[in-house]
Amino acid sequence: MRLNKYISETGVCSRREADKWIEAGRVTCNGQPAVLGTQVADGDEVRIDGELIGLKKKQIYIALNKPVGIICTTETHIEDNIIEHIGYPERIFPVGRLDRDSEGLILLTNNGDVVNDILRSENNHEKEYVVTVDRPITDLSLHMMAGGVKIMGEVTKPSKVTRINEQSFRIILTQGLNRQIRRMCSALGYKAQRLQRVRIMHIQLGNLKSGQWRHLTPAELSGLIG
Repeated sequence: MRLNKYISETGVCSRREADKWIEAGRVTCNGQPAVLGTQVADGDEVRIDGELIGLKKKQIYIALNKPVGIICTTETHIEDNIIEHIGYPERIFPVGRLDRDSEGLILLTNNGDVVNDILRSENNHEKEYVVTVDRPITDLSLHMMAGGVKIMGEVTKPSKVTRINEQSFRIILTQGLNRQIRRMCSALGYKAQRLQRVRIMHIQLGNLKSGQWRHLTPAELSGLIG
């Protein structure tokens, strides 16, 4: 197994971060300075900054229906943080974020590689949302939203937008700018009153109740980590 993969599977950091540590000379394998591409076999001793890292941790993948008011941070001194809300006994962290006023599906894991893969914009992973605005939204506004809206000095990528009713619509994004949907609505003269994420890639929120979480199914995992 390549050294960076071995390090990431212990839950210490992602492969990309491991490569940086290796290049910086912080990693040894069997007492020798490691290099990029070093292979690790059973019984090999890997240390970071002289500290032995152990067996790879069991990888954890959780889907949460985040309620409004919960903050997507791992800093447990912040009130209403997502980590204390879940209360999972092992260290996990959210994949991306939903702002405090938004709700719905968010994934949590201890696998940094999955985080990097999902968040990398060039991978064009779909995220689907149901949005309710403060007044009836026109067909023209929905068409403009689908084509791209200028926010924060740039035009958003084209998205798939379908009407649900007079004030609600469904939108599928492949990028994740800060408060993107709220800013898109605002740019067109609307205020997003309710914003719920219902899908990330092939993983559906389904009937998971607000505030509840579950482990991902084997089928969901196979589509996530191959």
